[in-house]
Amino acid sequence: MNRVRTALAAVSLLALGACSTVQGWWPADAAAPSEPAPVAAPVAESTARPTLVVTIVIDQFSANLFNQYRDDFTGGLAVLAQQGRVHANGFQQHGLTETCPGHSTVLTGMNPARTGIPANDWVDPATGKEVYCLAAPANHLAHGDDTSDNGPVGPGQLEVTTLADWLKTASPQSRVYAVSGKDRGAINLNGHLGDGAFWYTDGFGFTTYVEPGQTPTARLAPVAALNARIAERLRVTPAAWTYTHDVCRRLTGDWRINGRTFHSDLPPQNFALDTSPMLDELTLEAATELLETKQLGRRGVVDMLGVSLSGTDRIGHSFGTQGPEMCEQMYRLDAALGRFLQRLPQGSIVVLTADHGGSDFVERLAVRGYPHAHRADPQRLANINGALKARFGLDYDPLSSGGSGLMVGDKDHKGLPEPLRTRIIEAALPLLRANADVAFAESRDVLLAEPLPPATLTPDLMTVRQRMRLSAVAERSPDLIIALAENVVSGGRVGGTIANHGTPWDYDRRVPIIFWWPGAQGQERFLPIRTIDIAPTLAPIVGVQTPAGLDGRCIDLQAPGGATCPLR
Repeated sequence: MNRVRTALAAVSLLALGACSTVQGWWPADAAAPSEPAPVAAPVAESTARPTLVVTIVIDQFSANLFNQYRDDFTGGLAVLAQQGRVHANGFQQHGLTETCPGHSTVLTGMNPARTGIPANDWVDPATGKEVYCLAAPANHLAHGDDTSDNGPVGPGQLEVTTLADWLKTASPQSRVYAVSGKDRGAINLNGHLGDGAFWYTDGFGFTTYVEPGQTPTARLAPVAALNARIAERLRVTPAAWTYTHDVCRRLTGDWRINGRTFHSDLPPQNFALDTSPMLDELTLEAATELLETKQLGRRGVVDMLGVSLSGTDRIGHSFGTQGPEMCEQMYRLDAALGRFLQRLPQGSIVVLTADHGGSDFVERLAVRGYPHAHRADPQRLANINGALKARFGLDYDPLSSGGSGLMVGDKDHKGLPEPLRTRIIEAALPLLRANADVAFAESRDVLLAEPLPPATLTPDLMTVRQRMRLSAVAERSPDLIIALAENVVSGGRVGGTIANHGTPWDYDRRVPIIFWWPGAQGQERFLPIRTIDIAPTLAPIVGVQTPAGLDGRCIDLQAPGGATCPLR
């Protein structure tokens, strides 16, 4: 956190502009939950500087999924796609495409190699224990159960500042809030100085973290009334998930996954609210609550609202991306976003992207034209460990999974002393590389010794090695950084995770990036840009100067207020 405070103190900031137009731009009446929201009629484009920045991150919303349903959207996603600056070839350009590192790029302008967030979690070699990407042991969870969710969390593990921090430093009276279905979605968008990060926890509603000296009641105050309404609504009408679009019924089917049958239909087996479209609908309801009660964008200063929508990711992991479950999610998410956009004030600018992409489960891919798609041999690691134990005379497995790679450790997973650690790594690498399921394997130390890829290299032309370099972080990345071959996954359990992401392949890296404001004229932009370009693009529009040395660059949007990218 000291590094972050030093960076904030060093940032030189410009004066902030104000917007005089604050009225809503869409009819006040909202569509019914199962109905698509109407596409807005064109309105006059504002020329004033925006007073509200809305960052929407749809978890696991690949460019493939966006393009697949693009012609069918009629609600909020249709508005953005038809009226926005659409970068259909956006990229999370790093190699380990997970939720926490992906979110860390969106408002920092930095790759994970510099945000300090290489994965959703990593292993501390001193203790052998797993560390969550936003772990903050000094904090508590506001709903009173520190054993739930991911335990006590906070922004301290994020080693760089965000657009929200730059804004709050320049304009302390500005308000910054973020909501999500996941803590790592809300906290990364709220930054270090934001006013509140809230995420949904089952059985309670929206919660947050409590730092020393704070009280749960005060921290939860912005969402307390909403939580009471949600609890009463669910008491009267328990959560349920049924079809609202007949086209989705055609996608039902049965699939054999690791010896068990997965019945793809609605309601799904083991239905839960947080693996259904209801999760995003509640998150957008929370975003609307903060928008209205905090008068965001209506007070003559620039405010920010982060909205991370976790439903697509939860549904993708549990049911895949090409079944009736994801079909219903796409239609209902589109409608819910339409209702949300109706509530935004005229002085808003919206950016929508994703923290990573994703793919369908391999059994369905294999019968739809990709016969090479399969689950990796579960004995691969055991076989390599057996060879290493025999070679080095060990009575324990030296390799274990951790941090989206492999750790080298003793029987308690604690780091080994040198030179044994390096000798085991050198012996393991050829064994890993000889496996047909492994496309890339390298030691963290070797990757860290290599320079970062040049900022001018477009993400579509990066080698796999360069992608993985952008995910490597000293002391946090695993000892051995690996990537399975395309459309090869490990594990898989019906009732748990059957589809995954996290690879350097483009189905996990390519994401839509769309900028929009009321009255914007639609424009398709085909050349690739990156999520790290979002923060430096928005900064001059809202009137703040970026810190020196960002990985991303400013994209000229020809946006309201006359702000353009600084000359270089």
